[in-house]
This record gives sequence, C-alpha cells and structure tokens, in this order.
Amino acid sequence: MVNSASLTSTNGAGVSLNDLLLGRNTWFALAAAAALWLGTRVPVERVFSLRGLASPIPWIVLVMFLGLVLVHVPGIGREVNGARRWITIGPIGLQPSELVKWGMPVVIAWHCCRRAGGLGFFWKGFIPPLLFVSAFAGLVALQDLGTAVLIEVVAIAMLIAAGARFWHALLLLPAACAAVGALIITSPYRVNRILAYMDPFADAQGKGYHIIQSMAAITGGGLPGRGLGNGVQKFGYLPEATTDFIYAIVCEELGIGGAIGVLAIFVMLGISGLAIATATAKVKENDGKTKVISLVTNFESLIAMGFTLTVTMQALINAAVVTGLAPTKGIALPLISRGGTGWILTALSLGMVASIARASDRRRKMLASAGTLVENIESTSTSAGEAVTALHNSGGQSGALAGALAVAPLAVATK
Repeated sequence: MVNSASLTSTNGAGVSLNDLLLGRNTWFALAAAAALWLGTRVPVERVFSLRGLASPIPWIVLVMFLGLVLVHVPGIGREVNGARRWITIGPIGLQPSELVKWGMPVVIAWHCCRRAGGLGFFWKGFIPPLLFVSAFAGLVALQDLGTAVLIEVVAIAMLIAAGARFWHALLLLPAACAAVGALIITSPYRVNRILAYMDPFADAQGKGYHIIQSMAAITGGGLPGRGLGNGVQKFGYLPEATTDFIYAIVCEELGIGGAIGVLAIFVMLGISGLAIATATAKVKENDGKTKVISLVTNFESLIAMGFTLTVTMQALINAAVVTGLAPTKGIALPLISRGGTGWILTALSLGMVASIARASDRRRKMLASAGTLVENIESTSTSAGEAVTALHNSGGQSGALAGALAVAPLAVATK
C-alpha cells in the first residue's frame, strides 16, 4: 500500500519496478521483519529481574529523554510540515515520540510491578508515575498532541489495571481536559483543525481541504474500490497520502471490503493481545482443590496490555481522523503508514507480545505434563472485570504460577 500511495504525479523521473521492489520501503519492511523476529526472542520476564545498569529500564528512560531534547537542537532536530518531530544523526532519522510511545509501557509495567502494593494510594501510589508520564507526554505534546494523549491514556489504563483506583483518574480528568484545551487554544494550526472538523466546507480550499480530499478518496472507492495502484487522490490531491492518510487510499483502491479488512485485522490483534495478557489455567492443588492461576507474570501481562492498547488505539484514532469522525492529528496507521521508526518499533513490540505468548504456552505444557492442569480457561471468555481483578491480585498470581511450575517437574519425576 505504501508503494501504491507513493505513485504521485510529482515524480517526473517515473517509478521503475526496481524502485518498487528494492526501494527504501522494502528495506524498512525487511528491518521491521527482523525486529519482529528479534522481539520473539526477548525473554520478557528476565528483563524485569535485571538490576542496576544491567536493567534496560534506565537506558530506555535515558534514550526517551535524549530524543525529546535533541529534537530541539539545531542541526539535529528537523522540522517537517511546521513541526519539529524528527532528529537526524548522519543517515539515521527517527521520531522521538515513537521512542516514548513504545518505551513508556515498558517503564510503567516495571514500576507497577515494583510498587504494586502502593498503587491504590493517591499521593504515594498513583501521582508519582502519572507525573513521570505527564512530563514526557508534555514534551511530546509541544509538537504532537495526538501521540501525547495516546501515551497518557495507555499509561493510565496500565496503572488502573495494576491496582490504581479508577476514581483517582476521574479526579484528574478536568485538569487533563483543561491542559489539552490550553494546548489547542494557544496553537493556531490546532484551532484550525478543530474548525475544519466542525465544518470543513466553510473553507474548502483552506482549512477543510485535507479532510475533504480524504472523504473524496473514500467515496471514490465505493464498494469494490478502484483497484490496487489505480487510486486518483494520491496524484497531488490528498496530502500525506503515504503517512497519516494512507487509510483513505486503502478505502479508495480496495473498497469497503479492504477498509473493513484492515480494521478487522487490528481488532483481532487487540483481542489476541488482551487474551495473551490475561491467559489463565485451572490447576489441581495438593489437597485436591482446584485453583485458577495466571499463565503470565504480572510484568508480562502489563507489557502485553500496554503494547496491545497502543497499537489498537492508534489504529482506531487514525481511522476516525481519516473518515472525519475526529479532528486531524499526526497519528499514523500502525505497520501500514510509511515510516521506518514506526514500523521497526511496532514490529519489535508485537514480537515481544508473541514472546509472552510462547512463554505462556510453555508453562501450560509444563502443567499439563505434570498432570496438574485441570482445565484450560480461554482468555476470550474472561470478562474485563475478571481480567482487571486478576491484575489487582498480582502478587498472589505470580506466587501461584511460580509454585505450580516449581511443583510440575517434581510431579513428572515421581510418575
């Protein structure tokens, strides 16, 4: 889709087959595939057990901070479409907001597991990690408000799942809305986006041009679509056709079927990710009683949840923007919109979720081989309330899992 959306009338030299097969997008796709494979080999639970400088947590925080600072350094930070969102070091260019978006769930998961017992307290448990996240999100919001809100929402959801009180988050909702409102009012281009959202045809050649062309692409595709590569709006009409608005090209060229198919993939990805995060099994204890235990550790569960929410929420926000259901934001469609940094980090994160799933399957097989596995509990049948309760009881679940796995080899040996 990226190669198709890249076929524009502004390329006077034309596009060859070699450009399509061996261009930058192909190399970025290969790098993303390598990152996906690498992610599947990451022992996520061991990451949590590392201490000091051996732990990746301080390094992740350092990289996130340096990225947000370097974007404002002349000669390193690069301005694109009026916003300084990129840093360029030699031949390497990346978006610091992507580093924060994918690094923050790891840091929050680590903190929640370290401070699980105190998250229920407002000042000592909920506020400190929230201030940490808000500091980074605030720096991101200077140039990319949509991504900043996404980072904040995912972090709060993880905190609540780990044991923070829901009403604590509700108490801060008015202040959060006021902060977002202030960032919008003080930025003329954000105000214009709100006006264009409310009535794009009031200034069809100005503020509303972007969303009108997006809607034209969607309606132009109709039910069957124009066919892959046969889109019209990408030829100088629709801005950002390869990045933030590539979903409009998907709708135009692949029709309603392709549009629904893309959203269905992200919905299934979200369901699968949350199923991995809440995987459970029923085991038999020594006294003959049965007990439901989690097949993933608390750190693994929160990591899977954070990455899954980030991907699915980003996809849904992008689709809402492209279809005119939300104001224009600088949020790309994961793994489809052009962007090397986004592809690689998204693939790496999803690979780590797959690694968690593999670890869960190994534990299930160990329990089954020991004869202690009574019944597999499908994660999809677990209600949202049960999943949150499972995370709230994190310490007990980890202990139960560790105990069951410790007994499993002994049970096999005595058979």
